[in-house]
Amino acid sequence: MVPTSASAAQAAPAPAPPAGTLIDFADVAMQFPNGTVALSGVDINVRRGEFVTVVGPSGCGKSTLLRIASGLESASEGKVQVNTDRIGYVFQDATLLAWRDVRRNVELLAELNGRSKAERAAKAAEAIELVGLKGFEKHLPRQLSGGMKMRASLARSLTLDPELFLFDEPFGALDEITRERLNDELIKLFVEKKFAGMFITHSVSEAVYISTKVVVMSGRPGKIVETFDVPFPMPRDPEIRYTPEFGELVGRVSHALREGHS
Repeated sequence: MVPTSASAAQAAPAPAPPAGTLIDFADVAMQFPNGTVALSGVDINVRRGEFVTVVGPSGCGKSTLLRIASGLESASEGKVQVNTDRIGYVFQDATLLAWRDVRRNVELLAELNGRSKAERAAKAAEAIELVGLKGFEKHLPRQLSGGMKMRASLARSLTLDPELFLFDEPFGALDEITRERLNDELIKLFVEKKFAGMFITHSVSEAVYISTKVVVMSGRPGKIVETFDVPFPMPRDPEIRYTPEFGELVGRVSHALREGHS
């Protein structure tokens, strides 16, 4: 149940988030107008230098967390503190404009934010090179593979120099080889650009591979079942996927996911 306004008013104030926290969810609940309770009592914080991945069954409120973090939704109860206005958002779909080539798609957010033509051109060129699309600037979205479209979407957000990146299952529709390649490229960007990340996925192995911390959610209404620190250093060696230590952690996260869904 979502707590009533009266009970929320009587609750003790939430403790202050740890220093360096960019986003903090404290006892967050979400109930939609149709009565569906998506989230209940969620506590998550993402600090500078962290890449936090959330896994959970379909419909448990994972994407709702990102919409609340970005300001697209407001929590019904609890406190959400966002300590930056430099937020990048990468959706499940690349959401590229079909009539714009790669360069002009990548420039779009900088253009909407009022950056000068020279500044957005320079930012776009840097971002396009960072994501490995140099040479494809004049290609239209229909001429790109699925992985290239997601690179363009990522580059578009990079032009705003985000401190916090929100990723809503961006690689879910890609084949496994492309997905693993983009995981490696995302880790490289995380290390190089030093943003904090909050990533949603259904893949436990992907979560463990790209993250510094994995948060497991229960079925609806989504609650935090368990949180796992990922001890492997960044950047990640792709071969770590085949080590016993990696497999053991994937197994523990998978077990927690099954327990939370039962």
